Amino acid sequence: MAGKATACPKNWIQRDGTQIGFANELIAAKVPKEDIILGFHAPYKREFTDFTIG
Repeated sequence: MAGKATACPKNWIQRDGTQIGFANELIAAKVPKEDIILGFHAPYKREFTDFTIG
């Protein structure tokens, strides 16, 4: 299951239990990586991903 915070223009993924990965589905739908935040990672870990730190 994935969650998205609607008050923010970025796509926050709070948790992802899908096999394919919700972030991968967003990328396939042409959402830029700069607009995706992996909220299930601690902020210090997000800087090592290809996505926005948030």
